[in-house]
Amino acid sequence: MQRDIGIHMKGGVITERDSEFCTVRLRAPAGIFTADQLRGIAALAKKYGNGEVHGTTRQTLEIPHVKGDQLKKLAAALEKNKTPVGSEKDEVVNIIACPGNTRCKFANIDSVSLAAKIDTKLFGKEMPVKMRIAIAGCPNACTSPMLNEIGIIGRVRPVRTTERMCTGCGNCVYYCKEDAIKIRNGISVLDESKCVQCGVCVQSCHYDLIRPEHRHFLITVGGRRGRHPKIGRSLLTVETEEQAMFVVEKIVDWVYRRAWSGRLLSEQLDDIHFDKFREEIVKKVPEAQPVVDEGSQPKMEV
Repeated sequence: MQRDIGIHMKGGVITERDSEFCTVRLRAPAGIFTADQLRGIAALAKKYGNGEVHGTTRQTLEIPHVKGDQLKKLAAALEKNKTPVGSEKDEVVNIIACPGNTRCKFANIDSVSLAAKIDTKLFGKEMPVKMRIAIAGCPNACTSPMLNEIGIIGRVRPVRTTERMCTGCGNCVYYCKEDAIKIRNGISVLDESKCVQCGVCVQSCHYDLIRPEHRHFLITVGGRRGRHPKIGRSLLTVETEEQAMFVVEKIVDWVYRRAWSGRLLSEQLDDIHFDKFREEIVKKVPEAQPVVDEGSQPKMEV
């Protein structure tokens, strides 16, 4: 249960260099605000701040230069505007996501839908470490998911249909940024050791000879930004949004119970037995596949 704490202690309230003022960060899963909410935020920034609104790296907005004695009134007004005070301390902070397959032609999953579900379930949960969660609809990774404590990437495995012969037009070769496809003996052949499973070749084939197989979510743990950035470790892949949600909840619970405060999650994965956790979670999720070394994935011809 979330503790009842004063507004000054909320994670979204950040004391400025001049300690008489605070910056108030807002909650915005996937960085989405309605036009009416933006109008409300603008009005509140004029009333309680200095008239400015700051866009953050975590897809939300901040109202800067708010006096401490105005925080309660501002928080109440933000609740009414349906843009409540956000989170920034050792807790689950704003969930970020790319536009997903509702808008982006490269996306393989509905990133926004998953972000909203994670936000509803986990946002603001107190943790021993800060938990940043980022979702990318494809391996282009616009939201840098692998530089977050939890990263989720939508992927597909391309497979050439056997019912019809490849024309050898080379369109898939042209659009593959990984140089993973070659035309050999008049047909396309995929080197899966180079393939990042982005699915661009599927869309590039004018004759629908390449189909997406094994559409899935790759989940990583323990990434970080900052002065010493680190790529998160691959945990597993799952088939459905529901399974991805289940795994995220289990990761958060594992970190809550095992991690120590005062250290980044990336610095203590071995101490809290990441490999053992991976073995345990794979057993609990149907069709889940552990991912230890991306380069060890089996080869497959398109």
